[in-house]
Amino acid sequence: MTPPDPAGEASAARGADRALKAAARHSAGRTTAVFGCSVAASCAALAEPAVLGHTLDLLLRRDPAGGPWTLWCALVITAEVLLDAATVRLGGGVDARSTAWLRRFALGRLLRTAPHHAARHAPGEVSARLTAHATEAGIVPAAVATGAASLLPPLGGLVALFLIDVWTALAFLAGLPLLALLLRAFARDSGASVGRYQQVQLAMAGRLVEALAGARTIAAAGTAARERDRILAPLPELGREGRRMWRIYGATTARTAALMPLLLYVVIGVGGIRLSAGALTVGGLLAALRYAGLAAGVGAVTGRLAAVVRGRTAARRTAALFDLPELTQGEAELPPGGPGTLELRGVRVVRGGSVVLHDVDLLVPGGATAALVGRSGSGKSVLAAVAGRLTACDGGLVLLDGVPLDSLSPAALRREVGHAFDRPALFGDSVGAAIAFGAGPEPQPAAVRAAARQAAADPFVRRLPEGYDTPVADAPLSGGERQRLGLARAFCHAGRLLVLDDATSALDTLTAGEVERALAHEVRPGTRLVVAHRLSAAARADLVVWLDAGRVRATGTHAALWHDPDYRAVFAAADDPAAAPGRAPAPPAPPADPAGEPAGVEAVR
Repeated sequence: MTPPDPAGEASAARGADRALKAAARHSAGRTTAVFGCSVAASCAALAEPAVLGHTLDLLLRRDPAGGPWTLWCALVITAEVLLDAATVRLGGGVDARSTAWLRRFALGRLLRTAPHHAARHAPGEVSARLTAHATEAGIVPAAVATGAASLLPPLGGLVALFLIDVWTALAFLAGLPLLALLLRAFARDSGASVGRYQQVQLAMAGRLVEALAGARTIAAAGTAARERDRILAPLPELGREGRRMWRIYGATTARTAALMPLLLYVVIGVGGIRLSAGALTVGGLLAALRYAGLAAGVGAVTGRLAAVVRGRTAARRTAALFDLPELTQGEAELPPGGPGTLELRGVRVVRGGSVVLHDVDLLVPGGATAALVGRSGSGKSVLAAVAGRLTACDGGLVLLDGVPLDSLSPAALRREVGHAFDRPALFGDSVGAAIAFGAGPEPQPAAVRAAARQAAADPFVRRLPEGYDTPVADAPLSGGERQRLGLARAFCHAGRLLVLDDATSALDTLTAGEVERALAHEVRPGTRLVVAHRLSAAARADLVVWLDAGRVRATGTHAALWHDPDYRAVFAAADDPAAAPGRAPAPPAPPADPAGEPAGVEAVR
């Protein structure tokens, strides 16, 4: 079990409260209307006992004024009913608007943060935070407004009791301290129980989505029963916390329900004695009993309090998304016609307290292809993400054509910097739409097909049941075909910098060679940054950047670096037939420069 983190919980609570206040401001007019209708309904409820009591006294005395006062009774009761209905209707609208605002805000932060920050939250947990928990949190603004107004009848009823008869009021007041203790204990215990219940919900949702994503692996391994048991393992704990939560609520409600009638019986007894003594009229006794009932209605505040407690606790869960750091952007534009020169100056990246890139200095000339090579964990993908502004660096600067990437406008950045990944996600209603997906104007069908040809995807797309109009969900795609569609999407939106992060890993050697040739000669000219595991990709590159433990060990041409046995070992360990002994003879050694290093190699000391 994760140990408690008081500082983190306090920070989450503050973030959740700030978000709830912002949601309330988003629907400030409607929330004010809810509060106004609720207050007006409470005022009508407070006026009703006095009007009824006075009318009863008039009718008992056969006073002619009894008729008009009867009409007043009908008007007050009608107003109370209509105002209560308006409060419910407006409150539902505020709940919906607040929930929608919380979801949009959380989703916006999730999509605007760096991918590695978003990846800290499992998909199942994110789904639960954006659906069930956001719904519960969204009811807080209206619940606070109506809860505050619902205090008026009990407080007003108590004041009215004192005005009608002090002794009757004192008899009722004697039981209120016990009621206050019940409500305080309820707020404390229910908050902790609801928090544990929601935490178990998140864990189960995360396991379920994880199993759905790996359904083929589970089926192949024959572990469906084991996975079912793993997903449902927290169910007993969920049941215990759920039962505990309802026991707390039920116990508080039961005690309150038992206490309130006792208080009313006391009021009836004392009121009857005062009536027999001539200190109260019949109408006064009726009003006293009605006001005692309103004052006893403080127990009904339990329901409002429960809603606020559940909502605030749910907001703390959703607040984990509110606090995601936003990947900041500026408003600058790139100089027109730039070649795409990429420069990294002292770039440093920290993940989980560990430095994964150490003060990287790198210059990739515009229009050149640079291959990032190195053993697994050397920092290739992190450097590619920093170079394409998918993540921010913790130190240093990344420039494209002399402009810092963090100062570029989002439109300029995504128009000129493209990405392709090893496991691309495909968005769109059809295969053609998945290739066209991206920022900027919608590409024409001819451009989509041209990009597919460049990525060697056109032949298999044409064989699909509806060609480029085939829904992605109905297209039986292999890993290599999915990668080729991801490459086609990148080629379709190619700008002055294209970052390929292991984007040909699932392709066979022949297809990978076709894609690399198309990238060099057919795709819009620009700078290429390629995370390379294949020997052929490094050999075709204009510049090789050799990473080792987060540092640039050397840069140069593949032919020059090949003389270093440690460099050759990087490819000997790779799963590439071209790297097998006897399949890729070492290129001839270039002449050495006077410093003793092979020409074309820049060692980074």
